[in-house]
Amino acid sequence: MKNPKLSNRYAKALYDFAIEKEQLEVVNKDLALLRAALKEDSQLQAVLNSPVIPPAKKHVLFGNVFRDQLSETTFMFLDVIIRKKREPALAVICDEFLKYYNDYHHIKVVTLTSATPLSEELVGNIRDLLADKTGYTIDIHEVVQPDIIGGFRIKMDDYYLDASIIAKLNRLRDEFAHNIYQVNF
Repeated sequence: MKNPKLSNRYAKALYDFAIEKEQLEVVNKDLALLRAALKEDSQLQAVLNSPVIPPAKKHVLFGNVFRDQLSETTFMFLDVIIRKKREPALAVICDEFLKYYNDYHHIKVVTLTSATPLSEELVGNIRDLLADKTGYTIDIHEVVQPDIIGGFRIKMDDYYLDASIIAKLNRLRDEFAHNIYQVNF
């Protein structure tokens, strides 16, 4: 599904319903399970995206796979998604729901990229610093990317801090390329 607004509406509807029924934690756990299953099983994703398989068969398949693992609220939501033929967007809907859940619990998800794995102490210090600055609980996802050479990158919502060596080298390269001084002087 190419329409993120539609995915957001479904996620918001499920979020509001879960709050109303006081099942927010249960639904969040269910959607995390669904999201993990969709990431791990490419065949399940292929079945969801297939326009050839009728919704009734998809419903039976989901019933066989997830019936004992999901709450009634989440399973009813899946039934609606399948009947409305929105199942290709299920992964995006899960991601959007997680955003609402995190906002409700004042959690910010931060991506911390470094050239090598960072120590727990350093990650904890970064978490504490960001928590003090934002007033939110910080959930750090670490990414190791050797091509940044050294330093780190932090991405949180629309905030992006690039303190990597490669970024500094690129800035120096640009600065030297636009040097106003005369060459061979």
